[in-house]
Amino acid sequence: MPQPVTDAQIFAGRTSMLFASKVCDYLGMEMGQSETIVFSEGALFVKVLEKVRDKDVYVIQTIGTKPNDEFMELLFYVDAFKRASASSVTAILPYFAYAKGDKKDEPRVSIRARVCADCLEAAGVDRIITMDLHSPQIQGFFKKPVDHLYAMDALCTEVRKHDVDNLVVVAPDTGFAKNARKYANKLGVGLAIGDKVRRSHNELAEVEGIIGDVAGLNALIVDDFTISCGTLASTARYLKKLNAERIFACVSHCVMSDRALDELTNSPIERLYITDTVENAAAFNHPKIKVVSMAPVFGEAIRIIHNRESLSQLFDGQP
Repeated sequence: MPQPVTDAQIFAGRTSMLFASKVCDYLGMEMGQSETIVFSEGALFVKVLEKVRDKDVYVIQTIGTKPNDEFMELLFYVDAFKRASASSVTAILPYFAYAKGDKKDEPRVSIRARVCADCLEAAGVDRIITMDLHSPQIQGFFKKPVDHLYAMDALCTEVRKHDVDNLVVVAPDTGFAKNARKYANKLGVGLAIGDKVRRSHNELAEVEGIIGDVAGLNALIVDDFTISCGTLASTARYLKKLNAERIFACVSHCVMSDRALDELTNSPIERLYITDTVENAAAFNHPKIKVVSMAPVFGEAIRIIHNRESLSQLFDGQP
C-alpha cells in the first residue's frame, strides 16, 4: 500500500462518494467531511466541515448522470475551498460529460467543454485530473494543468483474464479508430473499424458497414463511453450479420439508464467491461457487465502529483 500523502485532503461531491472512498482506501487516508444541501427550488448549498487552510485539496466529482447539478456543485466546492485558504485545489473529474461538446460543428451552438473550462478556472481551480476525455484536445481549453488518465491498461488486463482467443478489436466509428488501435496493439490482435451514422441529437446511431475481417472471429467493441447502448448494440448486430462469433464490448464510462440496460440485455453482446468512474448501481449489478475499478489509478495519480513526481510513470509500456 502506498504511503499516505501529507498536508492534503480528499473530498467528494455527492455523486462520487463511493469512488472517493475507494481512492482514500487506496491511499490509506480519511475522506474529508463536507455537506451539500439541495433547497426546495433546486438551488445548491455546499459547506466544508473541517479546516483546509494551507492544505492541498483534491475534490472528486464525476460530471455524469446529472451533469448540470454535478458541475455546479463542483464549482461551489472549488470556490469554498479557495475562500477557506486552501493552498491548492485540484478538481478530479473521473468522467466529464461535457467533453462531448468540444467543437462548433453546426451553426449557432456552444462549445460547452470550453465554457466549463472557463468556469472552473474562474472559480479558482489549480489543476484538473480526468480520464479518457471524448476529445484529448480539450486539455488545451484550460490554462491550468490537465492530467489525462487512461482506463485502457486496466480494462485490457480484465479482458485477458477471460482468455478469449481469435479476438479482433472493433472501433464503432472512425473517430475512435486511433484509440481502438491502441487496444488492439495492447492485446496483440487485429483491428476492424465501423462506419457509423448519427442523423440527429437523439443519441441513436446506426452502423452501416465494417472495414476489416471479422467472420469467424470473436469481436471486442471498444469506445470511450456509452449512454443509450445504441452504438454498441448496433455494432454488435452488424458484426453478427458478418458472421462474427462471440461479441464483447469495453467502455471507459458507463452512463446507461434502465432503458439502455434493456438494450444491452437484448443485444448479442455477451459481456460489457466498464469502469466505476460513474456510480451506476443498476449497471454495476447487471449480469452482462463486469466492473473494473479506476480508484487505484486515480489514487496513484494523486500520490505522484502531490509528491511532485512524474505522472508519465503511469503510462510506461502503453502503445
